This record gives sequence, structure tokens and C-alpha cells, in this order.
Amino acid sequence: MRRVGPFIRRGVKVNALKRDVKWYFKPIVRKGDVLEPGSIIGFVRESKIIDHKIMLPPNVRGELVRIEEGEFKVDDVVAVVRDKKGVEHGIALMQEWPVRKPRPFKVKYPPREPLITGQRVIDTFFPIAKGGTACIPGAFGTGKTVTLQKIAMWSDSDIVIYIGCGERGNEMSEILTEFPRLIDPKSRVPIMERTIIIANTSNMPVAAREASIYMGITIAEYYRDQGYHVTLIADSTSRWAEALREISGRLEEMPVEEGFPAYLPDRLAEFYERAGLVKPLGKPERRGSVTIVGAVSPPGGDFNEPVTIHTLRFVGVMWALDPDLAYRRHFPAINWLKSFSQYAESLEEWWAKKHPDFPKYRRKALRLLSVASEIEAIASIVGESALPDDQRLILVSAEILKEGFLRQVALSGEDVFCRPEKQYLLLKLIMDFYDKAYILVRHGVPIDEITSLPSVYEIMRVKEDERGIEAIKELYNIVMNDLEKIIKKYEMEM
Repeated sequence: MRRVGPFIRRGVKVNALKRDVKWYFKPIVRKGDVLEPGSIIGFVRESKIIDHKIMLPPNVRGELVRIEEGEFKVDDVVAVVRDKKGVEHGIALMQEWPVRKPRPFKVKYPPREPLITGQRVIDTFFPIAKGGTACIPGAFGTGKTVTLQKIAMWSDSDIVIYIGCGERGNEMSEILTEFPRLIDPKSRVPIMERTIIIANTSNMPVAAREASIYMGITIAEYYRDQGYHVTLIADSTSRWAEALREISGRLEEMPVEEGFPAYLPDRLAEFYERAGLVKPLGKPERRGSVTIVGAVSPPGGDFNEPVTIHTLRFVGVMWALDPDLAYRRHFPAINWLKSFSQYAESLEEWWAKKHPDFPKYRRKALRLLSVASEIEAIASIVGESALPDDQRLILVSAEILKEGFLRQVALSGEDVFCRPEKQYLLLKLIMDFYDKAYILVRHGVPIDEITSLPSVYEIMRVKEDERGIEAIKELYNIVMNDLEKIIKKYEMEM
């Protein structure tokens, strides 16, 4: 078979795991132990930060009659288990599993811990829990891939699986060249040490798109069963749905809306339902999770098309990308009026343990943005100068919130990743300024006198200060002192 340029020849099959490489296996159980399905029998050092735990398959239980330590290939038998019928089962370093079948577990727990992404609009306003599901719909050029890459780079997952489903080859090449150069902020080793990339480019057969999705979620469940927190990023599920439509058409199945097959909702549900925080089979007891984040690429940015509508039925979070924000270079271009999170209330308990007043600030900030949107509609007709000072203050404070909190640097610097404590202090600074300034305005202080303070402008820039949290605390004191001076000037009793 001749080569066609740089592409892989047709009919070539390459094993995902090299059969000629040896790995050092260290057992943690002994001969004579009675093992349950899914029990961990030992581990292999897969990377600098990942111990690959070797487990019994879900359908094997019995007495351990032999186990060895040393270097083995992935298909070598390292242990033998005899079941009650006397049948012996050889256990190798690798497992095989049908990708369309979910791996079993003992218990599924409600998600209660946030997946920290370092993106303020996500973590603070529209959070996703470990074991949760999210979609990020948006038109071409609104920043889906960049946002997903940032989640892959900075989220506090143990393992990230990135599926490039039907993506352009140059985007996948960028990921393959950029990720090895990035350093994980927690472990200080390259991010590739905890990342699995499944590359399925747009010029590959459409059937490969479906294979990439199911392979990715099965690998995620496998690491989940080892006790890891896994984030699966599918970019994008729309390309998968288009592949289903093309295959369905070739099979002459009856189409429904926009030519998609009638089973499209079922396939999407089966995919997203494999997320969750679970107690895996076997001993020792452990917890693992699979968090699914799927990109949706609606044609023309129309959120009413079938893939987006059906996806929203099965996910707990939507980060709606806005073309207007993207064209203004506002990153992430997540629209705070269209997005939602069903995990927000349950995750407030996690935030409240560290910052008891965080839920109050979060809700007040979302209310401020909503009211500001209504006032902006009025101001576009009568002009901002015709508004009363209290409404002008709302517009000013909302602009500070958008520029100083929601907008974030995408490439490099202090603001690329924002820790939860810094997110809280930034939000507290902005909302406490608004609360105090609102009281001053209601007592007759001109809005221009407040907005002319130099420290007010600094609120929008302090997020980029290399001193981080210390700079925010310092600015907080300066802003409050400046407002106190106005109180004394007007001889107010607060």
C-alpha cells in the first residue's frame, strides 16, 4: 500500500500500548489473599506523578495463587487468581474492555467538591463539580478550544483526557507541541505527565469520531476505578453528532430534525451519564471521579439547533460563549446572563467552609450584573448622563466587575491561573466597594467624586499584579480609606 503524503497508510494498525516495553510491577497483596473484583494487586510507575494501579477485572474474584514482582511487558501474566469453581485466571498489566459498556462501580455519590479551573467566571459564578457534566457551546472563533485547553492545563484533576474529535489538524498539532512545554503548577513537572490526548482530525473517517469518544470515556473510567479524579474534554461533540448523521444516512435510517438520527439524544445521554463521583469495586476502598466537559459547535452560533438543545438536557453546567465578548477580546467569552450551573448551591458549602461570606458576595455580584444589563438597555435610549447617580454607580460597578474580575489573561502572567483565595478577595474588594459607594451616593455624594478616585481604576488592574493576594489586600485598605475620607468630608454618620 503506497503512502499518501504524511498520512498513515490505510489498513495500518498500531497497538496503543507498546508490546516490547517492560514495566516494573510491585505487588501489594500476597499469595493466599481472597480478592474481590476490582481489587488493586499492585502498581506500575507510569509517569513521574502517576502510579498505574493494576486491578482485577470486574468479572474476576477468588484466591490469589501466584504473584510476581519484577519487569514485565503489558501482556505478561503477573498474577493468577483461582475462583470457586477452580478455574484459574491470569492477570496481566493491561485490561481490555468493550468501550460502549460502562465500567461497573459500587456507589455513585452526589458531587460536592468543585473542580478548580483557575478561571474566575467558571469557579465563582458557574462552577462544575468533580464528577459533574458541562457543555460549552459557541460559534466559530468564540474561544471554545482555548477555554478547554486552559481547563486541561490548570484544573486540579489528577488526569486529563483531551479528545480532539473531528478537529482541524493544525489545532491538534498545536496541542501536541504546546502541552509538553507546559509545567503543572502543583507537581512542577510537564503537564503531559498527567495528560492523555486522543487525536482524531477532520480528515479521518467519520466512524473514527465515534470511536474516539467512546475510547476516551472508557479510559477515563479505568483511571477513575484506580481512585483518580479524571477530567474528560471532548472537542467537539458536534463533530461526533455529524458523524452519526452521516453514518445514519448511509444506513438509510429515518432522519429527524436537521437530518440527525432519532437516537441522537440517547447517544448523548449515554455519554454524559458515564460521568460521576463513585466508589469503585474492590479493595482498598477509594473514590474516583470522571468529569465531562463537551464543546458544542452550533452552526452560526444558533443554540436552538438539535445537538445543543439535547446536550442541555443532560448536563449540569452551560458556559455559553458570546461572539460579542470574543470580538472585544474578552476572555473567557462566557456570557454571564445566558450561562448556568446546577452545582452552584451544593458547592457553596465547600466555599463557605473557607470563606463564610462567599455565597453572599457571589449572589450579589450576579444580581448586580443582571440589573446593570437592564439599565444599559435604558441608557442606550436616554444616555448614561440622564440616569440618576445610583444607577450610574451600578453601571460603573458592573464594568469594574466585568473588567477586573470576569476578564482574564489567556496566555501568560499572574492572571492566567487564579487561585480560589484570590478569586474570593477580588470579589470581596469589588462588592465591598460597591456597597460602601452606594451608601455614599444615597446620601448625596456625586458619583463623579467617587469614580474619580485613582484607587477605583486600580481595582480593574490589581488582578495582574505579580504580588498576587498581597496586592489585593493592600488595595482593599486603600479603597476603603479613600471612601472613609469622603465620609469625613461630608460629615456623614454611617
